[in-house]
Amino acid sequence: MTAMAHEPMATDDETLLDYFLALETPEGFRAELIEGEIIVTPPTDGNHERFFSRLTKQILVKSATDMDVSGGKGLLLNPADRKNHVIPDATFAPTELDVFLDAEPWMPSDGVTLVMEVTSSKPEHDRVRKRHCYAHAGIPFYLLVDRGEGTITLFSEPTGNDYAGHNTVPIGKPVPLPAPFSFDLETADFL
Repeated sequence: MTAMAHEPMATDDETLLDYFLALETPEGFRAELIEGEIIVTPPTDGNHERFFSRLTKQILVKSATDMDVSGGKGLLLNPADRKNHVIPDATFAPTELDVFLDAEPWMPSDGVTLVMEVTSSKPEHDRVRKRHCYAHAGIPFYLLVDRGEGTITLFSEPTGNDYAGHNTVPIGKPVPLPAPFSFDLETADFL
């Protein structure tokens, strides 16, 4: 998705949060609060959705652990500072945890096992800022499809504000997903 606007409208965190939560976006647009900055993005293009669809299908069908998925679920990544309200392209959690049942529009990331992002023409938010947010929240895995670089990276082992582990492969090569998924994500048909 392409970032359209950056609107740090207030210096006070509570005022910024109130402004963000009251923000009305045009139909199909998404607003996120990433590291204290409001980011508004337009609807995704078809190629973005093709990657999203093919990855999601594989994870749901091949995973060793039954997974639930949400495309576009709001995550409150650090309830203590409330500066990170992020919407991953896909959020996966074990079905047995039922994390999406009765969840608020901005739910905590407790129980989330993997988040996925597919980049667009402004990929730095996905490459750096969202990665740091997801690691800081302790989400075990972050799958980044970097269309600009032609790579897929699985980040693992969240430590502080980043991930200690990462495995990057060119699009077209398999990506090993460890437990609880325990299969190789095939990407040959992404070319």
